[in-house]
Amino acid sequence: MANYKRVLVAVDLTDDSDQVLQRAVDIAERNGAALHIIHVIEIISFAYGGDVPMDLTSLQEQIDKHANERMKAKAEALNYPVEETLVATGNTEEEIHQHADKISADLIVIGSHGRHGLALVLGSTSNGVLHGAKCDILAVHLKEQG
Repeated sequence: MANYKRVLVAVDLTDDSDQVLQRAVDIAERNGAALHIIHVIEIISFAYGGDVPMDLTSLQEQIDKHANERMKAKAEALNYPVEETLVATGNTEEEIHQHADKISADLIVIGSHGRHGLALVLGSTSNGVLHGAKCDILAVHLKEQG
């Protein structure tokens, strides 16, 4: 079994991310690893193909502020020290890969809804992260809440 020193956990800040964070904490505790948390916000104008006829700067700033507040709250709720929290803006897979490289992550922990077939192959952030990573990946199967 691998001995992880730096664990990067990618979260979407929904309630589902609590499951992903807990799994990452469990692994970090067993290994005495540094825990880093990342959330990536897609640039709004990119999400709409760049064809939005207005300045979205204020909206983007509000989204960033809200994400930073949620990230801080999630990190503080953990019963494990968090080395770093990062809210990045850009392409999710690229930002996760770049940050994993920057911190020399041994493991990236992400959530997966367990879709099958083309939905998983073509549309999954988890799949995109998996195919560009230079370290181990743990895709946590998200259980239904409720």
